[in-house]
Amino acid sequence: MGGPYAADRLVALLDAILQRSGSSPEEAAIVAANLVDSDATGHASHGVCQIAVYAKSLELGHLQPNRHARVVRDEAPFLVVDGEVGYGQVIAREATDLAIARAKAGGACVLALRNAHHIGRVGSYGEQCIAAGLIGVFFVNVVSRPLAAPHGGGRPRLGTNPICIAVPATPGHPPFLLDFATSAVAANKCRVAAASGKEVADGLLIDERGAPTRDPGVMFRDPTGAILPFGGHKGYGLALACEILAGALAGGLPALPDNLRQGRVVNNALAFLIDPARVSDVENGGWQALTDAVLDHIQDTPPVPGGDGVLVPGGPERRSRVLAAERGITLDPDTERALHGIGGALGLDVPAFLGA
Repeated sequence: MGGPYAADRLVALLDAILQRSGSSPEEAAIVAANLVDSDATGHASHGVCQIAVYAKSLELGHLQPNRHARVVRDEAPFLVVDGEVGYGQVIAREATDLAIARAKAGGACVLALRNAHHIGRVGSYGEQCIAAGLIGVFFVNVVSRPLAAPHGGGRPRLGTNPICIAVPATPGHPPFLLDFATSAVAANKCRVAAASGKEVADGLLIDERGAPTRDPGVMFRDPTGAILPFGGHKGYGLALACEILAGALAGGLPALPDNLRQGRVVNNALAFLIDPARVSDVENGGWQALTDAVLDHIQDTPPVPGGDGVLVPGGPERRSRVLAAERGITLDPDTERALHGIGGALGLDVPAFLGA
């Protein structure tokens, strides 16, 4: 494993790579910061490793630099935005800002985001809602190589299709941020395990014949294996809901074979932004006091023997950010090699950027 590296060094390197790949300084800064922050929050699958995916997408013409969120329909409470296959971190950020403005004005907004290149960690857009004092609920589909099998199926048919629910901070607790893929494990964790010669836990993968396996290499052979949904039929149901709500309804681009392109990653999303003050009663302190009571009650649960106690969604990411600031960010060998290869090909002194 490479590093650890200071976050600002990684941001500077990615910023330089992106600018030399055609992005404006503003776009490069947004994408670079988003990727490094994903690593800092403990979600490396959506972090620096993605620069290799983006480089390939640029080469194939599946990713268009310097695009912005284009409003297709704006009829309160509905907002439809097209990303024109631009960098998803820019498109989704702009679309969320537009939805925030409408939710603040009217109390709620239903955002349909279509045709954005990979938007990265969905929790970052939940954090935008939190900063604005709004609740955000996001359903996202992934139009790329299918990775996940439906419950009871022996072949991959779905993406990792994430869901995010964000709730602002209360007087007694920090924000609630639930952000998870509907697959049992991230594909990038399989890649890292395969590169390290390690097996994964039981119950996560099936091979190309549909048989259970602990070999992560099955995800990188042809024909591939598949990741199972988390929680069996429950995770599968949520993944399928994302495909219908985000893919078919919001984006008009479900992950069907005719929509797949080699080397392309497109995200579509259906999001609901709500002003909690428009919903909650003010009696007994309103929603914030009641939320604090709920969270206090949950966190007061006695821990299991040898356990660390009950966590609330969002807590692990905050803790990971603190540790990353103190200790730096470690990259897997494949990602480090990709940075040197891509940066070097663009004429950058990668070791100097990394302080190596």
